[in-house]
Amino acid sequence: MDLVDLRSDTVTQPTTEMRRAMAEAVVGDDDYGEDPTVRALEEAFAERLGKPASLFVPSGTMANQIAFRVLTTAGTAVVAGRRQHVVSYEYGAAARNSAVQFHALDDADGMLAPADVAWAREASSYHHPAVSLVSIEHTHMAASGALWSMDRLHAVATAAGDVPVHLDGARLFNAEAATGVAVSAWAAPVTTVMCCLSKGLCAPVGSLLAGPDDVIAQARLERKRLGGGMRQAGVLAAPGLLALRDMVERLPEDHARAVRLAEVVAERWPACGLDPARVHTNIVTFAHGAPEKLLAYLAGEGVLAGTIAPETVRLVTHKDVDDAGLARALAALANAPDEGGR
Repeated sequence: MDLVDLRSDTVTQPTTEMRRAMAEAVVGDDDYGEDPTVRALEEAFAERLGKPASLFVPSGTMANQIAFRVLTTAGTAVVAGRRQHVVSYEYGAAARNSAVQFHALDDADGMLAPADVAWAREASSYHHPAVSLVSIEHTHMAASGALWSMDRLHAVATAAGDVPVHLDGARLFNAEAATGVAVSAWAAPVTTVMCCLSKGLCAPVGSLLAGPDDVIAQARLERKRLGGGMRQAGVLAAPGLLALRDMVERLPEDHARAVRLAEVVAERWPACGLDPARVHTNIVTFAHGAPEKLLAYLAGEGVLAGTIAPETVRLVTHKDVDDAGLARALAALANAPDEGGR
């Protein structure tokens, strides 16, 4: 029995075209800046994001950490939502790599409140750490892939003032697909933006960090310091180019399937805190009192799911979950035992 893997959108297999592009990629030593395929990917991404330059890195976490190293100062604070990836899912990397601490704000709806950002900046006059960076996440993974509003994004950027803003846009192309607003518009108010190619866009590996020329030049140095310098990396950049070209338009299929999952989950566990009307992209998160039992049951039905926090289950749709796989997952969820296992 083939498994329906809803653990993450990182589990997708590269397409046949991507595998062919990897085999045929023209390569050079990227550590010397001589890989033409990497350069083509970085230029294509920067143009699409509306930024002067970009940098290809192995992972989204590395891209976030590079941005922190370039934009922050040791001993300062980064304003971010308490459930953002950079706060909760990077193993304390910001403190270790950049010697910063987080001023964590409420982000229950996936967004930050401009007034909270302004308060954090003003608090430095009262012996609080100075704020050197504001970090946001769009889409917001822990909030069921929640979307920002453009008005809120601009308001937060205004509240940040002269403090740079970093956008963790690991799934920013999902936001483009869900809203019809181009990624360049979402990126315009911020200093740097990161996007993953290995999530909804199906590339086997890689993320990109975009921003001003001087910031990306420094980011290239920090990539080297973190061990992220790559050699004939064109074999990885080639499928990334196809991901940008071919995989964005199909994302609404994932979003529609996620809504169906959310509807069944909310019906099966009405008190789980999930409102299907708030699921607009490819992620469904919900509370469950016995997640280990639920995951074991689902696995027995050929459906893999995951958790992101105590008593918090996550389901993620992607290219490799088709309608038949969705139907199996829906049936398994609808017939799942209650939280006591009965």
